[in-house]
Amino acid sequence: MTQVKEKERKLTIARAMAEAIAQEMRTDEKVFVMGEDIGELGGVFGNTRGLYKEFGPVRVRDTPISETAFIGAAVGAASDGMKPVVELMFVDFFGVCFDAIYNMMAKNTYFSGGNVTVPMVLMTSTGGGYSDAGQHSQCVHATFAHLPGMKVVAPSNAYDAKGMMVAAIRDPNPVVFMFHKALQGMGWLGTEKDAIVHVPEADYEVPLGKAVVTRPGTDVTIVGITSGVHYGLKAARILEEQGVSAEVLDLRSLVPLDRDAVIESVKKTGRLIVVDEDYHSYGMTGEIIATVVEAGVPLKAAPQRVAYPDIPIPFTPPMEQWALPSPEKIIEAFNKMKEV
Repeated sequence: MTQVKEKERKLTIARAMAEAIAQEMRTDEKVFVMGEDIGELGGVFGNTRGLYKEFGPVRVRDTPISETAFIGAAVGAASDGMKPVVELMFVDFFGVCFDAIYNMMAKNTYFSGGNVTVPMVLMTSTGGGYSDAGQHSQCVHATFAHLPGMKVVAPSNAYDAKGMMVAAIRDPNPVVFMFHKALQGMGWLGTEKDAIVHVPEADYEVPLGKAVVTRPGTDVTIVGITSGVHYGLKAARILEEQGVSAEVLDLRSLVPLDRDAVIESVKKTGRLIVVDEDYHSYGMTGEIIATVVEAGVPLKAAPQRVAYPDIPIPFTPPMEQWALPSPEKIIEAFNKMKEV
């Protein structure tokens, strides 16, 4: 019997996320959505577009501007058997509701001796590059990954975004789902073409905690997440023209962290560059390097990290662009390895 090939169907991350949430809402009446401007507007970043029209105001709830209130309410609903998907519009706003996130969402299962689960998804936007200054442009991946009790995931393309959102909603644990604004496919934020990929219409899961090689190589491993993956892919194409074979590894998840995938890749290449739009110190980049060093992987050169400098994010475009990671900074990091 001839197998019919599925027609290519390219979606943005925003559309893929909305489709995943809609499919889960159709099959599980316990799933509902809460947040600011997620109703008729469909979310500032498009993640809930179309949901209000299909499911109405009871299951798609626009909230007042009180992150503490609606995230606290989501924790209560999840603890009572519901499956809320709640949007914290900008990750930078975590400061006003961190008690609800870390002292309730992340810890309640432990506090209850496992008798109360908190199956909720906290989706939130990350990233800069469009001059929205220090309160709307951070990534702070490591801030959430550092705190036990919740999973932390961050897709770099639409296929992963849909599958990971489905997996996150079905997971009995609280999941922080971080999406980078520049990868959403929203015109006013710019569009990363490599993030717009084929997405099957059927529901499927992408396992949380499994990294993936997005480009195989033999000379250097470039590890990244969200925007860092795309900086790495661009750098790899430039390096290829110089005769260098770069492997790009997309972590996809920080908690659980696929340390084995990182170790196996660096064993092959002997060189490591870690890319993250989060801050340089005490972050994901250092954790990945420590993972490789503690495993005793033989290295041909000292590992390098390309991350955001330890400064508040500037408003002025020239200063912000100077601070952001880039393919050029990755290539510069590789050139330092060649000098050793």
